[in-house]
Amino acid sequence: MLDLPEEIIGPLFSNAKLMARAVEAGLSAEGSFVAVNNRISQSVPHLHIHIVPRRKKDGLKGFFWPRNPYRDEAHITEVQDALRRTVEQIRSTPSP
Repeated sequence: MLDLPEEIIGPLFSNAKLMARAVEAGLSAEGSFVAVNNRISQSVPHLHIHIVPRRKKDGLKGFFWPRNPYRDEAHITEVQDALRRTVEQIRSTPSP
């Protein structure tokens, strides 16, 4: 994050906001957990953002959430398609 050019900070977090909205709407989540990881515990130091769908009693404790594997490759594609459709819907809907 410390190396991130100033002109990228706004677009990065605008996209994180968009994805958090898409995760909640597209995956029928009650909320989202958004975390930024910066350099530590990585084989190649980099900045990335986690956006995790939240539901009541989902087991999230602090920064640790249950890692539930996808059922199969088709499920991965299903989730990707739902998020893509939702992002397009959000982008095409005028903001209030």
